Amino acid sequence: MLSTIQSLGLAGIEPFPVTVEVSLARMVPLFDIVGLPDAAVKESRERVRSVFFHCHYPFPDGRIVVNLAPADIKKAGSLYDLPIFIGLLCAQGVLPDNLEGSVFLGELSLSGQLHRVNGVLPMLLGASKLGIKRAFIPCQNAAEASVVQGMDVYAVHSVDELIAFLRGEAPLELASGVKFEDVTIPPVPDFQDVKGQQAAKRALEIAAAGSHNVLLIGAPGTGKSMLAKRLPSILPEMSMEEAIETTKIYSACGQLPANTPLIRIRPFRSPHHTVSPAGLCGGGAVPQPGELSLAHNGVLFLDELPEFQRPAMEALRQPLEDGVLTIARANARLSYPSRIMLVAAMNPCPCGYYGHPTHPCTCSETRVASYLNKVSGPLLDRIDLHVEVMPVNYEQLVSSQKEEPSADIKQRVAAAREIQQKRFSGTGISCNARIPPSLLAEACPLSPDAERTLRLVFEKLGLSGRAYDRILKVSRTIADLDGSEQIQMSHISEAVQYRSLDRKYWARGN
Repeated sequence: MLSTIQSLGLAGIEPFPVTVEVSLARMVPLFDIVGLPDAAVKESRERVRSVFFHCHYPFPDGRIVVNLAPADIKKAGSLYDLPIFIGLLCAQGVLPDNLEGSVFLGELSLSGQLHRVNGVLPMLLGASKLGIKRAFIPCQNAAEASVVQGMDVYAVHSVDELIAFLRGEAPLELASGVKFEDVTIPPVPDFQDVKGQQAAKRALEIAAAGSHNVLLIGAPGTGKSMLAKRLPSILPEMSMEEAIETTKIYSACGQLPANTPLIRIRPFRSPHHTVSPAGLCGGGAVPQPGELSLAHNGVLFLDELPEFQRPAMEALRQPLEDGVLTIARANARLSYPSRIMLVAAMNPCPCGYYGHPTHPCTCSETRVASYLNKVSGPLLDRIDLHVEVMPVNYEQLVSSQKEEPSADIKQRVAAAREIQQKRFSGTGISCNARIPPSLLAEACPLSPDAERTLRLVFEKLGLSGRAYDRILKVSRTIADLDGSEQIQMSHISEAVQYRSLDRKYWARGN
């Protein structure tokens, strides 16, 4: 007796079809699963056996072989419990063998209840493209499944109600669809809470308007972390495509909050400086997304940047340039999206007070140089804005004057992003930070004064080609905030200021 049930798998965040073939034979009793199953898949045997016992279904007597095809791709996770169980019932004739066009996903408890599994959203989106018309999933995954269009998705609590539905004996609840605009956007910290720091706020506004990377450097207690945590409050709203992309990543690695159909707020990830390169960029025996991909379409905040492991910091270089992170293994090559804004913060020395106007620094010049040189030149070169965060004085802290709220800054950022969308319409470019070299001259027209200023700066400071490109892109963003089609000298001058701190602290050219 043989039955075939459709299921799905994930390679990174890309789905692939899995055919669960169940064979029953009158031989010495044996229950085997083949097709490159991992430990969690192999354990399905005991969970499925227990469900047969506790739900009072006759367990097949004889040799059971379950094949997960294609057999040359590793199968991971507990989502194959349900299709294996349904396949066994079909092979025995308990259920009709007419389930073509249906997929089954779900982990089984020992009593027959269905538990949540990871990756339901990307798998169902892939199934929809494959022409699948019906899916059965755990009820805990119903929220994310409500995003999928063009197929019937049934939310299942237990195997009993699923079997009753497949026999035509009882109805089963469909996962209700959700509209993108109806998804609640949670509140985020507001820039109105930050006293003073007008220069740093201006720099973060420019960064948000063009999706530029930022380095905040200053003494302890000046508000670097406070400023960074409020950056998402001025970033543009996520489009539906961006929200689905981000939600797919969180679904695949099991970090999607319960009852959340879509992530509407841009991610803000702040890993501790002890994070490993694999934790930051992703990896493992079965490669999983790291913090870099979890921050996709949002902000990756690295506080105390020099304290991060050097390999972890250097691993950021390629994803910052390409917006994609590729993890290569002997039997697989997976790509995760990683279009992020990098925001890094650091002290200027081990004690934190090098260059402070009032507090003396206790570090020797050798210690200061050693500390600063933990951040490599190539990584610094990929950060568009270097911002010094100065101490806030007493008068600013006790002032009753209200600070500008994030909503006002966000309006200016949104207006600048709208200009960029019109400029790059049809090119696939979303913001100024992503302008390729081939479009740089066309997208960044300079006034004669601006061109002379940039030439003078390039020759005097000995800038690298990458630094030149980034100054142009930041100038383009400043011009967009001013509503100017042409980049003026004032825009170049302001952009150059954000490339000067490496000369103050690192005392070397880009």
